Amino acid sequence: MRRRRTTRALATAVAIGSALVLATGCGVTRGDQSRDLTMLIPNSPGGGYDQTGRAAVAVMDHGDITGGSFEVTNVIGAGGSVAMTRLMNAEGDERTMMTAGLGVVGSLYSFGAPYKLDDATPLAQLIEDQEGVLVPSDSPYKTIDDLVEAWKADPGSVVVGGGSSPGGPDHLFPMQLASAVDVEPRDVRYVPYDGGGPLTSALLGNKIDVGFSGVGEFTGQLSSGDLRLLAVSGEERLKGAGIGDAPTLTESGIDLVFTNWRGVFAPPGISEERRDELIAMLQEMHDTPEWHQALEDNGWIDEFKTGDDFTAFLQEQDQRVATTLEELDLL
Repeated sequence: MRRRRTTRALATAVAIGSALVLATGCGVTRGDQSRDLTMLIPNSPGGGYDQTGRAAVAVMDHGDITGGSFEVTNVIGAGGSVAMTRLMNAEGDERTMMTAGLGVVGSLYSFGAPYKLDDATPLAQLIEDQEGVLVPSDSPYKTIDDLVEAWKADPGSVVVGGGSSPGGPDHLFPMQLASAVDVEPRDVRYVPYDGGGPLTSALLGNKIDVGFSGVGEFTGQLSSGDLRLLAVSGEERLKGAGIGDAPTLTESGIDLVFTNWRGVFAPPGISEERRDELIAMLQEMHDTPEWHQALEDNGWIDEFKTGDDFTAFLQEQDQRVATTLEELDLL
């Protein structure tokens, strides 16, 4: 029964996402000799995939790395599964790429998709990204200890949200945090949103009490004081406006380190020669001063890998998601 429901949900999302793309895409037509490319973004503008994909495109355009231009298209729906369906349906298209990461791994499980990320053509992992624990400026939770105390006293009284569907990083992180502080993960009230933009609106509109997401998506609201950062999930504190005073979880006595990641994929069925060309473009982009400035500006961790290393990593990440979803009785 669950399989039928999730398959139906995916089909509906695909139909909606296709309509959105038809309504908003630029519709560039490329000939066989064209050097123009398309970068698909599997969530709304302003989200983590959007920031990463557009930063990569900007560096490649600035350095004329591809010899052509980029069309960037946001394909919204089903936590990235709609975009993944479009990528898989573009089999053999050697002019299309897509950003994806841990969130898409989870959405493919949640919406019953018949494929995994490594069924496309993995090109490169670009970054790791820390998650943050975010609250509105007027939240009664002034520290991570305040949140943990309230959560443990009454898990159902704290509504948390994230910018990914079940199995994505913004869902996995609060579940693992709950377990680390002796809150039963099944008792967590989690509300999914389709990216950082809708999650920000939910936080500022007091629809949820706490948000879990990549910190780089909220620098504007942190700088303005509209949001506060209670803690970050990595091994070291982050630098940047509104971020510098936020401790790591381990500094706060919580035994948990958690990182998200993002990479780039091509459709299945492209030639080995073209796969190597696209990887070389991404390698050239990675080596530029402009990309390293983007890493610093966004608080991203440089974690570049390609080829067999990236494929093996994807298989590990798939198991990471499946294990957590099984523990939560979501598979």
